[in-house]
Amino acid sequence: MSGPFGATSTTDEVLAGIDLKGKRVLVTGVSAGLGVETARVLAAHGAQVVGAARDLAKARAATEVVRADAANGGSLELVELDLASLASVRACADALVADGRPFDVVIANAGVMAAPFGRTADGFETQFGTNHLGHFVLVNRVAPLIRSGGRIVIVASSGHRMAPFSLDDLNFENRTYEPWAAYAQSKTANILFAVELDRRLGARGIRATALHPGGIHTELGRHLDPGMIEGMLAQINAALAAEGKPPFAWKTIPQGAATSVWAGFVAEPDVVGGRYCENCHVSEVTDAEISPVSEGVRSYALDPETARALWARSEEMVGERF
Repeated sequence: MSGPFGATSTTDEVLAGIDLKGKRVLVTGVSAGLGVETARVLAAHGAQVVGAARDLAKARAATEVVRADAANGGSLELVELDLASLASVRACADALVADGRPFDVVIANAGVMAAPFGRTADGFETQFGTNHLGHFVLVNRVAPLIRSGGRIVIVASSGHRMAPFSLDDLNFENRTYEPWAAYAQSKTANILFAVELDRRLGARGIRATALHPGGIHTELGRHLDPGMIEGMLAQINAALAAEGKPPFAWKTIPQGAATSVWAGFVAEPDVVGGRYCENCHVSEVTDAEISPVSEGVRSYALDPETARALWARSEEMVGERF
């Protein structure tokens, strides 16, 4: 399902002519990369942005551009959030709920990728605990603040296709840890979370969607060896050449953040609700063998029964019912 925007569209192009004055938006991960650009373009179009970050000093420095570009009533407020600590997540959510001001859109943007094996403060595998469970608790706790007609946008990844999804051993307690398999698991969980959120909140007129921002040079790749990246790109380009396609090109940060703002503010809610998007359109479901940079979402990532089962398992893991 394509429209006027695509892989090379930027945030400014997607939001051209759109007035966000009076809109209030929560964006996680505003200390670098996509989160900063997302906050910048929203504030530039008049939105009141609440930016969440683990390191507030780093976020303050990184978001100077957001404040500089804010216009038409747009603003930025920073709040502390460490997604790898449920105590921090709950404290952040509780403060927002106590404040009481509603949100129109929540963009769950923060995350880690291909991290070495580790555990969060609560004992969860780092990538699953940070990328999924942290956002699971945060979004559910602030959901009462989201206005009818609002949206929840969850930044996932085409990396969900790197490994099949299973609810068994989400913490890598009984299998060998593999960074990309753990990343794939966490990103599939992001998509399934959006599917079940959309089902649960639809009665309130709130829609949820997940997306792949594209391949972008950001701090997300800090755990990757440059030689590994070069090797992966060589394999990808060989596969693309065999398909008669041009070589892979990195997206700029404004291009990478474009799908987030498109899904949150431009796309029709019934088009994106419960779906997976990339390159500013809804992606097609495919279980065929495709290159890592080809478009497509696996059917297991959108399966409603798996989404419900993951929700129940997530509640068990965090010790909270939503």
